[in-house]
Amino acid sequence: MLGIINGKIMTMADETIENGKILIEDGKIKAIGKDIELPKDCEIYDAKGALVTPGLVDAHCHLGMFGDSVGFEGSDGNEVTDPVTPQMRAIDGINPFDGYFKDAYMGGVTSAMTGPGSANTIGGTFAVIKTYGNRIDNMIVKFPAAMKIAFGENPKRVYGSNGKMPYTRMAVAATIREELMKAKEYLAKKENAKEEKDMPPFDMKHEAFIPVLKKEIPLKAHAHRADDIFTSIRIAKEFDLDLTLDHCTDGHLVADELAKEGFPAIVGPTFGDRPKVELKNKTFDTPRVLYEAGMKIAINTDSPVIPLENLPLCAAFAINAGLPEDIAWKSITINAAEISGVGDRVGSLEIGKDADIVIWDKNPLRTVDYKVLATIIDGKIVYRA
Repeated sequence: MLGIINGKIMTMADETIENGKILIEDGKIKAIGKDIELPKDCEIYDAKGALVTPGLVDAHCHLGMFGDSVGFEGSDGNEVTDPVTPQMRAIDGINPFDGYFKDAYMGGVTSAMTGPGSANTIGGTFAVIKTYGNRIDNMIVKFPAAMKIAFGENPKRVYGSNGKMPYTRMAVAATIREELMKAKEYLAKKENAKEEKDMPPFDMKHEAFIPVLKKEIPLKAHAHRADDIFTSIRIAKEFDLDLTLDHCTDGHLVADELAKEGFPAIVGPTFGDRPKVELKNKTFDTPRVLYEAGMKIAINTDSPVIPLENLPLCAAFAINAGLPEDIAWKSITINAAEISGVGDRVGSLEIGKDADIVIWDKNPLRTVDYKVLATIIDGKIVYRA
C-alpha cells in the first residue's frame, strides 16, 4: 500500500482538497479525503503541500509508433501501400522502449490514446495505453479504442501525388464510404447466417470495422479544414456511428454548427508552425470558442509533433487565449479520458479508479518553471525528481 499525505489534491471530480490524503492499494485508489486513516504499514509519500493531480491523458498522439532518433527503422505509424487499412492495429506497432515514453511519464503524462497516422483514409485501430511498462500487452487500458480515418491534405498528398486514388477530397470520402458499406453488408450476412455455409468469406478489413458499426468504438477523424470536418460528420451520421473530431483546426470558424452535432473535439497540435495550407487558421483560440459554443473538448499534442511532456504547456496557451483554467485542466485529464472511452479508469482521482497520480511543485498551467516531483502509475512510483 502507498499513502500520499499533505497534498493539495485536485481530483477533477469534486472540489480541491487542501492538505489531503490518498490511500492506494493494488494499483487502485482505495480512499481519498482530508481525514482518512492510513494503515501503519503503509509506505508514505509526503507531498509537503505540493499539487497532486490525476495523471495527464493525451487523447490523440502517436506514441511508440514513430521512433525517437531512429528514422525509417522506427517509422511504423503509416502503412502507405494501401489507402484503406482498417486491419492495422496500433498495439502491433508500438515500441514501449522508445525514449518518448520516459519523457512522457517524467512530464506527468500517464495515459495516451495512440495509433496510426493520417497517410491513409482509413489507418487502423488506436489503443489507450499507460506510458510506463516494457510490454505493450500489459500497458493497455483499452483496445480497440477507435478507428482512425483521415481527410484532407495527407491522404491526397501520399496517394494523389503518385497518381493513385484518392487524388481529391471526393475520393477520400468515397474510399471511407465504400469500406463502411462493405463492412455493413459483411456484418449483416454474419448476423443473418443460420448455418456455417451461409457465413461470408472471412475478411480482416471488414472484421476490424465491426466494433465501429456496433458503436463500441468511434471513428477517430483527422480533419483540419472546416469542409473536411463536416464531411466526417456527414459520413458518421449516414452510418449512425460515433465520432471524435480530431485536430479540428478550423473548429472556431464553425463552432455553432459543430455544437449542434454533439460530437467532442480533440484540439491540436496548436503550438508550432503552419506547414500545410489546411493549418492556416490554426490558433489557441479554438479550444475556448468550441467550449463557449457548448462542446466537450480535449487538448492534444499529436506527439511526436509536440513532445508529449509539453501537454501542460498546450493547455496553458489555451488559458492565455481565454479558456477557463478548470476547463483547461479537464481537457488534459477527465475530458480527454472520457472522450477516449476510459473515463471509468483514469482522468480523475476517485475511489476505485487506477492510481495514476502526478505530484507537481507548482501548477504547470500557470508557469513554465514547474517540476514533476513524482509520477505514480497503477499505484507504483515510476519517477521521482
